[in-house]
Amino acid sequence: MVAHRVDGRRLAGVLRLQPPRVGTGGGAVSLAVQLGVLGVYLVASLGIGLVAYRATDSDAEDYYLAGRTLGTGVLLFTTFATLLSAFTFFGGPNVAFSIGPEWLLVMGLMDGILFAVLWYVVGYKQWLVGKKHGYVTMGEMLGDRFGSQRLRGLVAGVGLLWLFPYVMLQQQGAGQAVVGLTDGAVPYWAGAALITAFMILYVTLAGLRGVAWTDTLQGVFMLGVLWVAVAWLATNVGGIGALTDQMVSTNPEFGALGGGAYSVQYILGTAITIAFGVAAFPQVNQRFFMAKRVETLKRSFALWPVLVVLLFVPAFLLGAWASGLGVTVPEGGNVIPVVLNEYTPAWFAALVVAGAMAAMMSSSDSMLLSGSSYFTRDIYRPFVAPDASEEREGKVARIGVAVFATATLVGALLTQGGGLGAIVALGDTAFGGYAQLTLPLLLALYWSGTTQAGMLAGIIVSQVVYLAHVGVLSVLGMEGVTVAGVTLLKASYLTWEYALWCMLLSLVVTVGVSLATSPAGSENPAKFGVGAD
Repeated sequence: MVAHRVDGRRLAGVLRLQPPRVGTGGGAVSLAVQLGVLGVYLVASLGIGLVAYRATDSDAEDYYLAGRTLGTGVLLFTTFATLLSAFTFFGGPNVAFSIGPEWLLVMGLMDGILFAVLWYVVGYKQWLVGKKHGYVTMGEMLGDRFGSQRLRGLVAGVGLLWLFPYVMLQQQGAGQAVVGLTDGAVPYWAGAALITAFMILYVTLAGLRGVAWTDTLQGVFMLGVLWVAVAWLATNVGGIGALTDQMVSTNPEFGALGGGAYSVQYILGTAITIAFGVAAFPQVNQRFFMAKRVETLKRSFALWPVLVVLLFVPAFLLGAWASGLGVTVPEGGNVIPVVLNEYTPAWFAALVVAGAMAAMMSSSDSMLLSGSSYFTRDIYRPFVAPDASEEREGKVARIGVAVFATATLVGALLTQGGGLGAIVALGDTAFGGYAQLTLPLLLALYWSGTTQAGMLAGIIVSQVVYLAHVGVLSVLGMEGVTVAGVTLLKASYLTWEYALWCMLLSLVVTVGVSLATSPAGSENPAKFGVGAD
């Protein structure tokens, strides 16, 4: 069995996916089905994009937020597809295959419980405030509340710092996937360029409305195909009981709760860091603004844990069960395509793999849209063209998508050969970077005593300290830095991951500086004084 090591230094690294590999079997049939499914997805996406284009106004708010008109089902599925669609097929099953089915506990705690709570605590208040004042981004919201263009630009800059390499890694994976799907007929650079060109065309046309509609159809597909895969595998092996018995017989530790990699610190540290990171991830955080009405938002976060269970249980169990089936996963490969090729028809395995690649693209298009909004709304408009009309901003937004996508494509091409290691490290640790924003955001939303100086200090200090850890541990590959006999910038302190300590630092600094400083004259706490039911 090939182990996919879960490195404690890179909590967010568990979300970085290897490109889909079909494995053995299927031949020309597999290739034809994969290319056919991918082709249908691209054509359908363009069709949806054209319909969405006709329904989208020229202003930036409609382009970025679909005019705040999303209903429950669309909001629910677009959030999930944006965040974890490809991870459901590949990343999570790989971890369960390597260290056991308790990965369900990590993701259930992180996504099913913690993120649902944060959706309510952060998302609900953010929706109320955004609805009243017309905010489109987190930076715009915080900058207006604290009367600070510096804070607005800082939040946007932090968002883009972590988003750029993360999008780049998605394009890198998509390019490698095209190589696999075409059996090398299309080279990596051409595959990455073609996928990027398609995303630019689609996102420029469709805006958020088209992206959300595509996500919803894809979410329904994901839900159905995973349960069909479980049924097919169970039928061929002798039932769920037989699959579980073989798993435990091959890996006895998989039958026990806790222990090994699943320490309390690992489960809680991973769950907390990623959940809080998700809440501030641009393409997820912006979805807090998009609900049509308050009832939509409430139904969405109430149904979220149900969707998590329905999608994660079959996906992660497939990965864990595969550990007892004697399948061989190639180095750097993914377990789901391998086990499906072994126990289901080649056309079905190909269907899943091509669908997962489409899911990877689905995540990327939302990131491109959010990256463009952070640049256009929080940098271009306040610092370059403060008098720009909504229509002009909408045009610049579409140009921004193309510029952002092209820049990340260049990064993807340059890093393919092992270059620009620092950028890759930023992409791998992005969720921890975003997690540093969430506690200051919560304080701003709920504590009127938060000051502009406190926000600036809390965000800057925690980001600098977190980046220092990333630089030493992930870029330089060191175990820490020893000063006067004391080791600093190490992977954990008192057995807890450094990302958690940086989050605590963001809280302490924001509160401490806010208590020690007076509000600036431009601050307006009443902006966030919106009642919640």
